[in-house]
Amino acid sequence: MTRTLTFLCISTYFKGNDFLKALKDAGNTVFLITAKKLENKPWVREAVDEFFYVEEEEDGTYNMNEIITGLAFVMRTRPIDRVVALDDFDVEKAAHIREYFRIPGMGQTTGRYFRDKLAMRTKALESGILVPGFSALFNDDQVNRFIEKYPGPWMIKPRSEASASGIQKLSTAEELWNTIHELGDKRHAYLVEQYKPGDVYHVDSISYNGIVIFSWNSKYLAPPFDVAHGGGIFRSVTVPLDSSEEHALQTLAVDLLKAFGLKHSASHTEVIRCYDDGKYYFLETSSRVGGAHLSEMVEASSGINLWKEWARMETAEAKGENYKLPPVRKEYSGIIISLARQEWPDLSVFNDPEIVWRMNEPYHVGLVVRSKSRDKVLELMDKYAAIVQKKYHASAPAPKKPAH
Repeated sequence: MTRTLTFLCISTYFKGNDFLKALKDAGNTVFLITAKKLENKPWVREAVDEFFYVEEEEDGTYNMNEIITGLAFVMRTRPIDRVVALDDFDVEKAAHIREYFRIPGMGQTTGRYFRDKLAMRTKALESGILVPGFSALFNDDQVNRFIEKYPGPWMIKPRSEASASGIQKLSTAEELWNTIHELGDKRHAYLVEQYKPGDVYHVDSISYNGIVIFSWNSKYLAPPFDVAHGGGIFRSVTVPLDSSEEHALQTLAVDLLKAFGLKHSASHTEVIRCYDDGKYYFLETSSRVGGAHLSEMVEASSGINLWKEWARMETAEAKGENYKLPPVRKEYSGIIISLARQEWPDLSVFNDPEIVWRMNEPYHVGLVVRSKSRDKVLELMDKYAAIVQKKYHASAPAPKKPAH
């Protein structure tokens, strides 16, 4: 009789309950490493065999030496077969654990392509994928050459933060250099990138045996940077099915994930279609399910729950069995999320039959709608944005560290 497989999951944020539940339903033993401060969150406790709580360091990081020592003790009696990172911030931790204990899966070199914005841009460029002009901040002459080649405005971005946190937009060379000097000894942890106005898309996919077996393409109605820094309302909708838009996004994502060497994982890739030339440029990717409840939106239109299928696929791969994706539905969905002035906003004003999900978090309003008609989804998104703006919307300063 084959022994039960043990999965060690890591999450710096409260997320991934569907993943944990699906892992357990597939007959696995499930361990979870998370922050001590998240101990009282509503985790699906019946799906987790053992929790390991970590006290974060002052800067929010985990002491990996302590984690390795703790896991070494656990593994004397309970072997761990797979390690899964549920959030961007956990990709490097998972890779570190895999490499130390020689557990199969993505190592630190590949992991960097999904965490380090400089590594991912360099690799994409080497692989013939279009990227906006960019430069590391290591060398002053190199930065000056970049400024000459790519006129402003520019974005300065942290290499290893998730979402739009820590990003600054600058218009003149003087502003840019002032910002670089302000970064001081931390400047090597940032990059500068040409700002290209355009429509921003996200491709949410599942890779199995190095092949993208599912991808779903959506378009932000306002770029995430504008939402985070301009206090806007977050909205996204499915792109027209079987359109040139969809084919271009799918092709770029498939080429990219193949070049990056992603074997078995969910991924979330962002792409910009620039207004000036109509071309699609790679922005960034990650080896996890997209945040901001995008999985609920993808499931509404496609019928595929990214968290559950990722867990089922990981289990099949670890057991050496074949994994088969369920049938995919072809409809349209849209998501709207905003900070709210009220702690628990009354959402009864939103009563259209197309609503399939409502957000249940304090000081937030959020909805997902589904329809066979994309026009209907867009109409509801516009209608709801006007109501949210008037009755609920609150804006907060962009966080220094992202909240997921």
